[in-house]
Amino acid sequence: MVMSAKTPDDKVQAAYPYKRVMLKLSGEVLMGGKEFGLDSDTMKRVAEDIKEVVDLGLEVCVVVGGGNIFRGVSVASQGMDRTAADYMGMLGVVMNALALQNVLENMGVDTRVQSAIRMDSICEPYIRRRAVRHMEKGRVVIFAAGTGNPYFTTDTGAALRASEMDCDVILKGTKVDGVYSDDPKKNPDAERYDRVTYMDVLTKDLKVMDATAISLARDNNIPIVVFSILEKGGFGQVVQNKGNYTIVTN
Repeated sequence: MVMSAKTPDDKVQAAYPYKRVMLKLSGEVLMGGKEFGLDSDTMKRVAEDIKEVVDLGLEVCVVVGGGNIFRGVSVASQGMDRTAADYMGMLGVVMNALALQNVLENMGVDTRVQSAIRMDSICEPYIRRRAVRHMEKGRVVIFAAGTGNPYFTTDTGAALRASEMDCDVILKGTKVDGVYSDDPKKNPDAERYDRVTYMDVLTKDLKVMDATAISLARDNNIPIVVFSILEKGGFGQVVQNKGNYTIVTN
């Protein structure tokens, strides 16, 4: 692989355990305290965290969900055709990707949005080699529209793109600081794990990511780090193996 001038040098490689990272964000995280839509303060803070990691010299790609705008599964359960509902959800993901791109660009971070569904007037189509080249040049690549297929979640989309991009890790930014045995908001006695295996997640149904995403990460030996994106600077901490998080590995 041809390395660009902005590729992390040996000092960066020695300082941080990862070179190329996938950040997975849920759409709900971007709502902040709202019931739906986007919260500008939350968007700005998340973008600042991404910029911090880019400034460290790491290569970053992002997959964001669309549940803050449209949730295909829940609508399908009310009688809408599942395929149509999922495609509508993909459009919500594209909207979030464009919004995040705008905030990052306003901070001076070079960004590209690539969509699994072609919409050339607003973003690039997904092309693997082009995405890799963007990251080698220091640009943040935001992957939109999931896999481009119904019945697959953005978690699976993140695991797929992380595999294709040869990412060192999938960092899942959530509302909690790791993986728990139960919902810590509902059960104060829930146990927090520092490290779990992919099989633990599947057999114990720990709700880290959907089963397809977990299996894909396991098959490609990509660790998953679960951390709180609500904590300012949390993204920058976990790429340096600092702060609170849970790591999912073999």
